[in-house]
Amino acid sequence: MPKFVALLRGINVGKAKRIAMADLRALLTELGYTDVATLLNSGNAVFRATKGTQAKHAATIAAAISEQLKVEVPVIVKSAKELSAIVGENQLAEQANNHSHLLVVFAQDNAMLSGLGAVESLVVLPERFLVGKNAAYLHCAAGILESKAGRVLLGNAGRSVTTRNWATILKLQALVAETDA
Repeated sequence: MPKFVALLRGINVGKAKRIAMADLRALLTELGYTDVATLLNSGNAVFRATKGTQAKHAATIAAAISEQLKVEVPVIVKSAKELSAIVGENQLAEQANNHSHLLVVFAQDNAMLSGLGAVESLVVLPERFLVGKNAAYLHCAAGILESKAGRVLLGNAGRSVTTRNWATILKLQALVAETDA
């Protein structure tokens, strides 16, 4: 049975859009997903599904969160195989000594990644920005909040995407492998 990763955008930041991970796990289980596990408090979940596309899972999860938990939140779903490809194609990982300074940018439709040109124009050396096949990558050498490009991706301009730092991506990859065991 295929495994997926759900990434919720902008939850549990400050007092708005609060979702307990226990509630998220229960909701995903109610939707018929199995082997549900969550990571951290920022809306990362791993689950198995017998059928359905990633876009369909994202829409179903977002609708259920809105209806049952009363929170409007964008949801992006990637397959475990895609997550592995995202990790493998990251050409900035070796340069990022601090994994919290390296953002991975996810879009539900990978074609949307090519529209991140406005972000690229804000990158100031030694920052680096790359768009891969399955994700985009932003290394903010001085820190994410010190980067104009980082702030744009985290703010309203990044509404159609969600980001995770490299440390979280590696933890998600480990969680996917752990639930396979």
